[in-house]
Amino acid sequence: MKKIIVEVGSTVTKIDEYDGVEIRKLKTLTIQFKKNYKKNNCLDENDVSRLISEVRDLNKDNESDVYVCGTSVFRNLEGDEKQNFLSRFKKETGCEFNIIDQEKENKLTVYGTTRFVKDKVTVFIGGGGSTEIATYDKEIKEMVNSKIGVIDVMNEFPDLADDIAKTDINTVMDFIKQRLNLPKEKSDILILSGGGHEFFARNSGIKYEGNTLYEDKASPIMMDIETRKKESIRYYKEISLDEIRNRVDDPDWWYATRAMCAFVLVVAEEIGAKYIVPTDIAMVYGIINDFK
Repeated sequence: MKKIIVEVGSTVTKIDEYDGVEIRKLKTLTIQFKKNYKKNNCLDENDVSRLISEVRDLNKDNESDVYVCGTSVFRNLEGDEKQNFLSRFKKETGCEFNIIDQEKENKLTVYGTTRFVKDKVTVFIGGGGSTEIATYDKEIKEMVNSKIGVIDVMNEFPDLADDIAKTDINTVMDFIKQRLNLPKEKSDILILSGGGHEFFARNSGIKYEGNTLYEDKASPIMMDIETRKKESIRYYKEISLDEIRNRVDDPDWWYATRAMCAFVLVVAEEIGAKYIVPTDIAMVYGIINDFK
């Protein structure tokens, strides 16, 4: 029986299929759980209904084993709200909703990003409402977690979603530095994970090259740190977000991408990174490994 893994984040929901040999991406959805939770101080009914509908469609033929997990905003649910959501989700989809804590999310994602890595690296996992950072050198040496994500930055600097940003990237970086827990370990390579970083690089117009640091078909591109800095500034000052949104299938996904650029540079600067490897790898590889 095929396994379908649904990772529900604060902003992005990733759906993958595992046939026992390979992992295949089925769908990526933008559901603004964190953004709308901030507005309403509770989970938005439209967001919950959409997620339930998507999972129910995956599970309707009973020919696949569907595993659903949530991070970030779901970790903050308490009391009746948490119980009501979990009960409703189970009743309407037939699936359990597994809430993953930050440490486990970190470990599951690090497993996927470092399967073919031989050098010391730092793994960055950025989300809408949380950030996880790990240093890996044949094993995890350090893990640092924070309850801040790109939606928190967007609440402070909403103009980052405009066609051209008005706020300077250094101002955004200073805001993040004051709130983000950062690792003490240094490494030359920063791997970006959690979903969408390779997609961003390929579709935003920033420069990249083939990954010459290690071979992994899920990590095919990279850039040196100076290129990333220059291209991030250009993404703020010159690249039209409206033009990108007009030509992509999911324009809402791009809402917080400038905020994410600032997070990446803050972490890269702190660890002394020389290279950045943007990937679309998330928890799925670690989740599958746990099932074996």
